[in-house]
Amino acid sequence: MDLPAEANIQVFEGQNAKGASLQPAGAQLLSAQVRGRGAATNVSGRYEREQRVAVYDDLQDKEDLPVFKTEVQSEKARTLITRNQSPDIPFSRSINPYRGCEHGCSYCYARPSHAHMGLSPGLDFERQLFAKQNAAAVLMQELSRKGYKPQPITIGSNTDPYQPIERQQRLTRDLLEVFVETRHPLVIITKSALVLRDLDLLQELAKDNLVKLLVSVTTLDHRLSRALEPRASSPKRRLQTIEKAHEHGIPVTAMVAPVIPALTDHEIEEILAACAAAGASEAAYILLRLPQEVAGLFRDWLLRETPDKYRHVMSLLRSMRGGADYDAQWHKRMRGTGPYADMISKRFSLARKRHGLVQRNVSLNCDVFLPPRGGGQQLELF
Repeated sequence: MDLPAEANIQVFEGQNAKGASLQPAGAQLLSAQVRGRGAATNVSGRYEREQRVAVYDDLQDKEDLPVFKTEVQSEKARTLITRNQSPDIPFSRSINPYRGCEHGCSYCYARPSHAHMGLSPGLDFERQLFAKQNAAAVLMQELSRKGYKPQPITIGSNTDPYQPIERQQRLTRDLLEVFVETRHPLVIITKSALVLRDLDLLQELAKDNLVKLLVSVTTLDHRLSRALEPRASSPKRRLQTIEKAHEHGIPVTAMVAPVIPALTDHEIEEILAACAAAGASEAAYILLRLPQEVAGLFRDWLLRETPDKYRHVMSLLRSMRGGADYDAQWHKRMRGTGPYADMISKRFSLARKRHGLVQRNVSLNCDVFLPPRGGGQQLELF
């Protein structure tokens, strides 16, 4: 985990690989260094025995400290399609061409995955990124395996496939070209207007009912969105994305995710109305999830950005999580339990019905699949 050379580095022994680890006062990085980021700390992940934290004193020239920049490392994937049997997830196969996400959403449930690489789920997650450069080739090989039976593959279930680095890397577009060639069904989850760049490929897939686009709309408040999701598309641009995709015949599901009590839940009806007017045909929601390190990172965000709402947000959230920050049980982690969770569910159902939206139901065409020519292997030219 990289830390600026100009700072004093203090090392704190962790309890164990998965034990609770509290950062000392002064561990928060300087606001000038993390401008445009969702996390303001970079504390080591749960598997590290030591916790390294940058601490600044008043004698240092803080104006000269470097801003943390995004770094992208190439990665060669051995496999690409991930399979799951989770009973509360509506898909069994997924692909993530990137590790880490530059959008920097303060609430992102995928942040803990960076700890598996010895990096921080905090700032490292949104600036130390990994790109699977051979993603398209590996996908070709996996689709060409004998006996392969197509089922919809979801792209972006962990990190956004259209995060800013996709403009240069173009890994997601490479994957879409494979889906077009093989006539394979897929679902895309994103909160980025960059997906409109690939309308030509999405239209081609939509002709045979092979694609569905899920656009995440957390809030319609531009300022709140900027703080929550600093490098993601604005709410206005997301609604425009829904509208444009709908105009080109691409079915769109509006994802009100996450719903944050006392912060965004009052917008449920307004968000659904705006998404329906833009052309969305389906809608779904997910309650805020705070697994592992995300709980501390989000609490830190609340204290920095909306300190007056901290107690109210956390109190309501814990009332839906059995008194804890998070409950990972199937069917509870996405919705929560208790009176407040029931109220959110009923409000969402009524608003969805009022605007003619249906519950998300992935029903794409799996009957036109064409196995890759040449067994997915690129032949050498003689």
